[in-house]
Amino acid sequence: MDPIEPRAHTAWRRAERIKQLSDRVVGFGPWGLGIDGVLAWVPIAGTVYSVGAAALLLNEAVRAGASRATLVRMAAYLGLDSVSSGVPLVGWALDTLFTGHAFAARALQKDIERRHGRPPAELRDGAHDPAGERASTTAT
Repeated sequence: MDPIEPRAHTAWRRAERIKQLSDRVVGFGPWGLGIDGVLAWVPIAGTVYSVGAAALLLNEAVRAGASRATLVRMAAYLGLDSVSSGVPLVGWALDTLFTGHAFAARALQKDIERRHGRPPAELRDGAHDPAGERASTTAT
């Protein structure tokens, strides 16, 4: 087994969580609304959330060993999403409709699937997070 594979699969699952929270807490058919879309209408808070979630996604991508092309694609999606949240009204509306975190998370997930395969179902469903367990045991 590739030594990066468990870390990559954990990154896949964390990207899924960020994707859901940021852009699809509530779904309306093919459309969704998440924390990023709601906070986009709150000055400063929307930009802070967008940049923070972007940093988390990019960190997961780097730690999972994502390809340079994937990192560039993710940065483009996340940059557009974060910059738009700083522009009053038009930018906020664009940020609500443009699911940049979901696009970036999916790009990372596809990269991981291509190089390491799809994570086992128990990891995709969130039943087990070896990296999360290590983080929580060292924090206490």
